[in-house]
Amino acid sequence: MDMEHDIFFSISQTPDHQGHVPDEATMLLNFFQQLDCADKLGFGIGWIAQAHLSTETQKLNQRPVVPHWKGEVGLCTDFPQLALESFRRTSNIEIGSAVVSILASGGPIAQAERIANVLSLHGLDKNEHRRLHVGFSAGRFEFMARPYGIVPRNAIEEAAWPVLRGQIFLEASEIFLRLLRGDVVRSDAVRKTVLTSNLFRNDKDWKAVQSAAMEFEGLESPPDTVQIPNRYVFEELKIVPTAFRRDLLRLVAGTHDANAQTFVNTIMPVKVFNLSITSPEVIDATHERMKLAYHQDGGDWKRSDMPRTSFVFLNDEEGLTEEEQSEAAHTEAERALGAYWNALEGTIDPDKVSKAANNALIGNVAEVAAQIVERFHPEDRIMAWFDFFNHDSERVCRNMTAYMERVVPLVNSMLEGA
Repeated sequence: MDMEHDIFFSISQTPDHQGHVPDEATMLLNFFQQLDCADKLGFGIGWIAQAHLSTETQKLNQRPVVPHWKGEVGLCTDFPQLALESFRRTSNIEIGSAVVSILASGGPIAQAERIANVLSLHGLDKNEHRRLHVGFSAGRFEFMARPYGIVPRNAIEEAAWPVLRGQIFLEASEIFLRLLRGDVVRSDAVRKTVLTSNLFRNDKDWKAVQSAAMEFEGLESPPDTVQIPNRYVFEELKIVPTAFRRDLLRLVAGTHDANAQTFVNTIMPVKVFNLSITSPEVIDATHERMKLAYHQDGGDWKRSDMPRTSFVFLNDEEGLTEEEQSEAAHTEAERALGAYWNALEGTIDPDKVSKAANNALIGNVAEVAAQIVERFHPEDRIMAWFDFFNHDSERVCRNMTAYMERVVPLVNSMLEGA
């Protein structure tokens, strides 16, 4: 069985190393050009990043999450619509979200109903076999969920944040998954959030929560547990439509919390993501855990059930020697990664750039193929990221083409001979 290859689309409207920022229309046209290219080249799944609200504007907040970011972290703010349009424009590729925040944009009930509608429309053709892969999470940047009420409601919750935010994600996940499963759900039948010392990194953080609880609730001694009222309160409800094509739905959790990965799989089969900088030890431990935790309705756990995200800085440009291609690829990687860290933190940290580069695929065709064989298991699924701080869509498409037509066959040949 050959290694599988997906592609990640960030649609991130941020300055490249030259400070160039395309307008919104150009960004979307670039995405569709690259999607068409990916469809024809044979990538398995096109994973689309989703964001919410303006990253630029959040810098005006009292507590900006990313105070130095320039531009918009992502232009896909409505994955269901873009997924349907992406299916309409393509013939072979499957579509996935990386990731939908189920705490933002109306919360888990609204998000579940949107996904059901996509599957209902997408599945009207009885011969349709392409699947919708819904990656979901609490959301990377907290400012995207704050306007939807995901903020501390009292002094106890303030002291318990961000541990409590992780617990809210579990509550939202249960609602989201049970509604997609077809359940009638009411909030008093959803998991309760009970804070205990083992949820916190250290005693100091837990004691702060205990102190807040004593003052807020008038207790005479520190409590061993602190119960938090449900974030979502509602009577019996069920989403519509109800008869959508569940056979076309695949779910993926965007969390590294082992307890969360296990919990969601008590409800439905839910795969997991990893980051490009995740260590091999964590990856192997995740596979071992998921072999046991993965919901039985999903079948046996496979390594390809966890896509391996990787930056790809490939240079196969004409007129260059292999050595020149290699040198150019490393220069391109350094510029893109430097632009990223500068946008995220307001300064370029050479150590962070170097660490990210060590986890990226960088070089000419032969070098990138060798790196894949060295770093990945033959049964892995790679989620290749080509548009990282690169707005030259023609070049991105050339890189994608070189990857699928030259790198992948070389990888397969090397693995067969191993």
